[in-house]
Amino acid sequence: MLKQRIITAIVLLAILLPALFWPSPTPFCAVALVLIAAGAWEWGKLNGLGPAGSVALGAVCLAACAASWAAGLLGQSLGLVWTVASAFWVIAGAFLIRAGVAGWPRIPKAIRIAGGVLALWVAWLAVAQARVIGINFLLSLLVLVWVADIFAYFAGRAFGLKFTKRKLAPAISPGKSWEGVWGGMLGVVVLAVAWTFADREFNAAVPSLFSRLAAQSWWLLLVAAVFLAAMSVVGDLAESLVKRSAGAKDSSGLLPGHGGVLDRVDALLPTLPLAMMVSSLAWQ
Repeated sequence: MLKQRIITAIVLLAILLPALFWPSPTPFCAVALVLIAAGAWEWGKLNGLGPAGSVALGAVCLAACAASWAAGLLGQSLGLVWTVASAFWVIAGAFLIRAGVAGWPRIPKAIRIAGGVLALWVAWLAVAQARVIGINFLLSLLVLVWVADIFAYFAGRAFGLKFTKRKLAPAISPGKSWEGVWGGMLGVVVLAVAWTFADREFNAAVPSLFSRLAAQSWWLLLVAAVFLAAMSVVGDLAESLVKRSAGAKDSSGLLPGHGGVLDRVDALLPTLPLAMMVSSLAWQ
């Protein structure tokens, strides 16, 4: 398993890093489009579509992203899209976690499938436009989610259930604790402050998300960092809930040793549009 994980990680990095740092955003946007389409295929499988239906769903998502790209949306102000998507994630996330695994099948299948494709489409728009804005800006969004996950893991291992007597969502993800969530939030706050000072020290040509927020208010930066870290947990829990409902351990086996695409991007799905929303509000 470890060997598989390492080989898969090396292959992914060999594809993603050149695409990310290419002078033009086109290669990265194209790679992200393929990954999101694969995520839509996985979404179809998790929601009971057959092989042909899942492939068709992936094709629909790919076509929607490609059409948005061709229409020039990546260069336009999409504040309304980010606001609607953010509101959807906050409301739907709270509803899903409250309803639990048993509540997922009660949602009409058509709504589940359409909602997933829309979430994936918006996530692609967000990550692609973030790359158009600049590498430093995009990396600040991605690293935020990775740091939240890493700090949550180690804080949960070290302090889980030592301050609270119940887990975060035992029926959805038994391994998660409130201490882990708090550790993830703390990690993101430290990251946000450090990145902001680094931007200023090195005179970053393209401000990061954190610098954009700090330019308005340090309080805005701290509140946004905590909120985004919390929403990354919501994305993780939402995908875990869907997998448990489907009786699946991973969203697919596309990434040997790592599961599927959705397993790797679940926390990004709500965080990306939310980050774009707060950025667009702060940087006007």
